[in-house]
Amino acid sequence: MKIALAQIDATVGDLRGNSEKILSALDEASRRGAALAVFPEQSLGGYPALDLWEEPGFAEANEKALNALAKKVRGTAALVGFVSRSKNKIGKPVRNSAALLHNGKVVAIRHKTLLPTYDVFDEARYFEPASENKPVSFGGLKLGITICEDAWAKDPSTSRRLYSADPVAAQAKAGAHILLNLSASPFLRGKTEVRKKLLADHAKRLKKPLFYCNAVGGNDEIVFDGGSLAYDAKGKIRARAAFAASDLLVIDSSNWEGASLAPEPSPVGQVGEILTLGIKDFALKCGLQKAFIGLSGGIDSAVVAALAVRALGPQRVAGVSMPSAYSSKGSIDDARVLAANLGIELIDAPINGVQQALLQTLGEKWGKGAPDLAEQNLQARARGVILMGLANKSHRGFVLTTGNKSELAVGYCTLYGDMCGALAPLADAPKRLVYELADWLNAGHEIIPSNSILKPPSAELKPDQKDQDDLPPYDQVDDALEAWVQSRLEPGKVARAVGDRAVAETLLDRMDWSEFKRRQAPPSIKISSKAFGVGRRMPIAKAGWRVRAGL
Repeated sequence: MKIALAQIDATVGDLRGNSEKILSALDEASRRGAALAVFPEQSLGGYPALDLWEEPGFAEANEKALNALAKKVRGTAALVGFVSRSKNKIGKPVRNSAALLHNGKVVAIRHKTLLPTYDVFDEARYFEPASENKPVSFGGLKLGITICEDAWAKDPSTSRRLYSADPVAAQAKAGAHILLNLSASPFLRGKTEVRKKLLADHAKRLKKPLFYCNAVGGNDEIVFDGGSLAYDAKGKIRARAAFAASDLLVIDSSNWEGASLAPEPSPVGQVGEILTLGIKDFALKCGLQKAFIGLSGGIDSAVVAALAVRALGPQRVAGVSMPSAYSSKGSIDDARVLAANLGIELIDAPINGVQQALLQTLGEKWGKGAPDLAEQNLQARARGVILMGLANKSHRGFVLTTGNKSELAVGYCTLYGDMCGALAPLADAPKRLVYELADWLNAGHEIIPSNSILKPPSAELKPDQKDQDDLPPYDQVDDALEAWVQSRLEPGKVARAVGDRAVAETLLDRMDWSEFKRRQAPPSIKISSKAFGVGRRMPIAKAGWRVRAGL
C-alpha cells in the first residue's frame, strides 16, 4: 500500500484553515498515487488546545468539521486527528481521537489510550482514554492505529516505565499488518535520536512496518519538528520527512524503492531552525506584524535579531538602540553593524533624558554616585517602556525579549525592563548555546559582529560593568542549571558539577529565589527537557528544603 505522511502545520482552533490544509495535502497525496494519507495528532483542531478542549461546543465543532471534511474525501483515504465527544456517561466528556475518512464517509474512529501528564502535557485533565482499540480494516490490510504517547509506553531515554500497557504491541497482537502513529511530539534537544530508537525498536520487536506522522510548527511555547518516519519490518529506517517544515512523504509499504531520507541539521542547527519556526509561527498565528528588538551590541540581542530576520524577513524587524551614559561606543557601533548586516531598520532612542527625569521625580536620594541596583533597574525599565511604546504605535507590533536561560535562572534580569515582550526566543537557551547559535548563524559569512561574540558580557548599567562582577562565570551558571533544573540532581552532585561548593550554594539560592520573576516572564520557545514555562511548576512562596549538608 502506498501511504502518505502528511506533515502539516495546524493552528489551534482554526478548523476551517486546518481542513483546507488537510485537503490540499490529500490532493497532492492522490496525485502521487497514495491509497492512504496519515495526518498528525489533532490535525483538525490543533494541538495543544488546552482548556479549549473543555469549552462548550469545541468537540461538537470538531465533529461537524470532520463530517464536512469526510464528504470531500474521495479516492485517497485520510486518517485525521480530532477531538470527539465521549459516549460514556462516566469520565471525561471528550477524547483524543483519529478518524479514517474514505469515499465521503467516516469509516472508523479510534481513541488515544495513554494520556501523558508530565512536563507540558496534561491530557488526563481533558480526555477520557480508550478502553480498547482494534485494528481497522482498509485496502485488504489491518491498520494498527495509535496516537502519539501510545508509542511511548517505554521511553528509551529513561529507565523508568510510565505505563504498564503497550498499545502498539497490542495492535500487532490483534493482527495489524501495518502500524500507524499520529503524533504531535514537540522538539527537545536530543529527542530526534530518542524517537528514532523508540520507533525502530517497535518495528523490529513486532516485525511490522511502522509509519509515524508528526506535526510541524509552533504553538505558543512548544514547536513540533516534523521529521515523520517510516520503518520496515526489520526496524530499518526507510524514509524521513523534512525537519521543521511542512512536507508530504509518500512510501510504498511493499516496495521501499524510491523512499527518501530528508537531511537532518546538526544539533545546533536543529535548535536554530526550531527557534526560527517558533518565532515565525508565533507571529503568524497571533496575527503580529513587526518585531521590535532592543539592540545593545551584545550577543543575546544579536542572536534574537538574526533569528527574527530568518523568521520574518528584514522588513518586519526593527532594532532599537537605547544607549545610556554607560553604553560604550563599541557597543553602539556593534548594534549599527548588526542592523546593517541584517538589513533592518535601526531606531535611535537614547535613554539619558528619560533616566534623568525618573531620578528627578523619585527625589534627592536618587542619582548620587555610582548607580545602585534600583537605579540600574530604572534604566532597564526605561528601555522597556520605549520598546513597548514603539510596538504599540506600530500596527500589530510586538517585542521580542532577548534574555537567555542562564540569566533567567539566576534572576539576572529586570521585571518590566529587559523582560518586557510577547515572546522570549532564548529563554530556554543557556549562555553556552547562545554562543553556538551565533557561530551557526555566522556560517558562510559574518552576520553577528565578531566583537559582540568576543567581548565580555555586560548589561552596561554602571561604569565598566561586567556580568561576572555580579555572577559566577557563565560556565558555572550553566553547569548548575544543567544539574539542578535539567537533570534534577541532589545538591551535593550539583556542587560537584559546578566545582565549587560555595558557588553552587549561591547559584541554587538565586535559582530558587528568582521564581517570582520567571512566573512573570513572557512565553519562551521550549527546546530542553525542562524549560522555565508551563512544564515546570514550582511554588513561589516556599521554605528552603535543601539539605545543605549535601553540599
